[in-house]
Amino acid sequence: MKNRLYNIIFKADTKEGILFDIVLLILIVASVALVMLESVVPINNKYGHFFDISEWIITILFSIEYIVRIYISRRPKKYIFSGLGIIDLLSLLPKYLSYFLVGSHALVALRALRLLRVFRILKLARYIDESNKLVSSLKASKAKISVFLMAVIVLCILLGTIMYLVEGADNGFTSIPQSVYWCIVTMTTVGFGDIAPATPLGKLIASLIMIIGYGIIAVPTGIVSAEYAQQKSKKNNINPNQCPQCATTKISESASFCHNCGQALT
Repeated sequence: MKNRLYNIIFKADTKEGILFDIVLLILIVASVALVMLESVVPINNKYGHFFDISEWIITILFSIEYIVRIYISRRPKKYIFSGLGIIDLLSLLPKYLSYFLVGSHALVALRALRLLRVFRILKLARYIDESNKLVSSLKASKAKISVFLMAVIVLCILLGTIMYLVEGADNGFTSIPQSVYWCIVTMTTVGFGDIAPATPLGKLIASLIMIIGYGIIAVPTGIVSAEYAQQKSKKNNINPNQCPQCATTKISESASFCHNCGQALT
């Protein structure tokens, strides 16, 4: 029974496993929809009791799933402290805490805790095969993106300081941090409009910052896209006896998971 449950919950190559994933996806989407609808006051006032009962049912079902995953997992501690395990736990706790935390003084904190239920939508990632490629691409690009972000931060500090010297407090640039904030908002093409240069030189610098911003936006997209294409190319040309995650070789042809990292093998 334990092995059968493991094949159903952790694998999707059987009819039962596919059905389990579909039901779980429906419950996740339904739960997130309930959280969103509860935030609409007129709807919550009218259907609040129905929402509460539905949320308890979904929470109990997810609790059973969480306990079963721990029970059938070959490494329970690894699952509990993994990213997905923590997300699963966070999606359960708020509803149970709402049952024990009572009193008007805790209502504000309780309301914030209940919003953590929206983290259930992160459980969707485990059922999307392409998400693994995206995560791998982001990991491979982290060094380039870190250097890029550092360069952007330095540029914003320099340009923000220049704008502070050019415009001054009379035009809203009351401090260097305030000027850096304006530079970040302008460079990202958001432009709240709460601060704006008034001098001709300041407007010229602002125009240059906006143009730089358009070019900067495309850089991280290109980095990740290039890594994503490379990851896809590697997968198409991968050795059938090699793990796509850690590149471990000498894997048995009948193995469903990598013996080194536990990655599911297709």
